[in-house]
Amino acid sequence: MQHANSVIKSYVAIRKVFFLRLFRGWGIVFLPFLSFSQNHTADINKNVQDIMPKVIEWRRHFHQNPELSNREYKTGAFVADYLKSLGLEVRYPIAKTGVVAILKGGKPGPVIALRADMDALPVTELPNVPFYSKVIDTFNNQTTGVMHACGHDSHTAILMGAATVLTKMRSEVQGTVVFLFQPSEEGAPNGEEGGARLMIKDGALANPKPEAVFGLHIRSNMEVGTLRYKQGPFMAAADFFTINVTGKGSHGALPWNGIDPITTSSLIIQGLQTIVSRQEDITRSPVIITIGSIKGGIRNNIVPETCVMMGTVRTLDESIRKDVMARMQQTITNIAASAGATATLTITRSGTMVFNDSSLVTATLPALQAAAGKSNVQFVNWSTIGEDFADYQSEAPTFFFYLGGMPKGTDPAKAPDHHTSAFYIDESGFDAGVKAFCQIVMNYSGVKK
Repeated sequence: MQHANSVIKSYVAIRKVFFLRLFRGWGIVFLPFLSFSQNHTADINKNVQDIMPKVIEWRRHFHQNPELSNREYKTGAFVADYLKSLGLEVRYPIAKTGVVAILKGGKPGPVIALRADMDALPVTELPNVPFYSKVIDTFNNQTTGVMHACGHDSHTAILMGAATVLTKMRSEVQGTVVFLFQPSEEGAPNGEEGGARLMIKDGALANPKPEAVFGLHIRSNMEVGTLRYKQGPFMAAADFFTINVTGKGSHGALPWNGIDPITTSSLIIQGLQTIVSRQEDITRSPVIITIGSIKGGIRNNIVPETCVMMGTVRTLDESIRKDVMARMQQTITNIAASAGATATLTITRSGTMVFNDSSLVTATLPALQAAAGKSNVQFVNWSTIGEDFADYQSEAPTFFFYLGGMPKGTDPAKAPDHHTSAFYIDESGFDAGVKAFCQIVMNYSGVKK
């Protein structure tokens, strides 16, 4: 029996050497499924387990003390101070309130980046957890509650946890890891720069320059312990627009003496929806046009002179994106003219769609499977949600994936949605996120050339 086991082990070793030489002969640069180390996995799992109480503590601290975009002063300082305590090279502030930390591994290798966002939203939180936010601030000249209603507090805590584990395993890290703690993912205040673009502009990826950037986003309707991904188009380009409709004021009892911009606006809203339902081939890729704000008038018996609408367009194909914008301009102008009014359209091209590099996804999947278990790593279709992580694509190949944050057994259709006051995340699945980042670093083999 011992002789048989020895023969089997010898065969496995010879077979592995054979395939390694064969693949090298074919010129394949990376073989992540052959480079995995069970020792790394065991060490990662142990170290992640040790740090998880702190990860949860950090997340709750950020959740109770949320800050709006470009105003993450305390959050950035908290993160920077902790990363300095790990002995990392820290650059702070960058992009107003952001943090960049650099870990130089004990072995030579490539430079890769891991990213988390830090900003909260102008949402008043329901008191459904003991550590709910009571913060009040001003947004667009309006008083509002502030809440981490999209999980950025989770992302920040998870990346801090990964930085802790990887620092502890520094001697085994091959190459350099750049930790990006980014402000203003939700969009900078009017008249300001912010987010991923400003991080890049301020040199976050310049020295050292990563050859790949990775990020994750927690999802409230995805079960804890799961990771989901897609190659190619993953999340939509998110463009924002403003429509100014000008009519003629009159007494509300004598509307024929005026041109009602509110009624005209309602016709424009309906017309915009026909672009989606009747003019674009949505079998190619999804299209969304949403009006999120409409303001006109001040009194019930006065027809105002103007009405202003704000909204967003979501697309996952550049040619469709351009066509939608052209059709919006035509629709808005013509409908306004038919009512005797005028209307102007202003579009802010916020960012491109998140596009996951296919080679990078293929190379990284074994790391995700080692982190969460093969059965818990699943393909998911594209999303019409936008993410400014897409801007990093201009600097290096990127891979962005989802992390489950929904309690097990919950109906996804009943899970509180992102950007709402009831938004809820189950913290028990954070370890899969920390492990995923650590596995990516410890088993990264390079971008295929």
